[in-house]
Amino acid sequence: MKPIILVAAVALIDADNRVLIAQRPSGKSMAGLWEFPGGKIEPGETPEAALVREVKEELGIEVCLECLAPFNFASHSYETFHLLMPLYICRTWEGEIAPREGQQFAFVRALDLTKYPMPPADLPLIPWLRDLLA
Repeated sequence: MKPIILVAAVALIDADNRVLIAQRPSGKSMAGLWEFPGGKIEPGETPEAALVREVKEELGIEVCLECLAPFNFASHSYETFHLLMPLYICRTWEGEIAPREGQQFAFVRALDLTKYPMPPADLPLIPWLRDLLA
């Protein structure tokens, strides 16, 4: 059996209903692919707390727990592990986005998300975001 990896992700949505995606930096697995910000949930950590931590570490912004709304989830089997990833929606944050790992980021209309190569686990979430934001 493959280990199950728990990862939390967030769709940060700006005032123009665009979704923030970030490009995975070189040196990481799936480098160059675009994804929703987030990361691994540490032992004893809630998905929401993981997102607050990860978004601050990756993008230099503050999101509050109350601003994270559960939206959907992905369950995807990769070759060596199974990924379970809750996706949250967040429309409010503090600070200016400043990627701290050298990654590129873009605010993209939901209808245009398919123009960006993404990890397989992220792809089933796109239609749900299109329905929400169209």
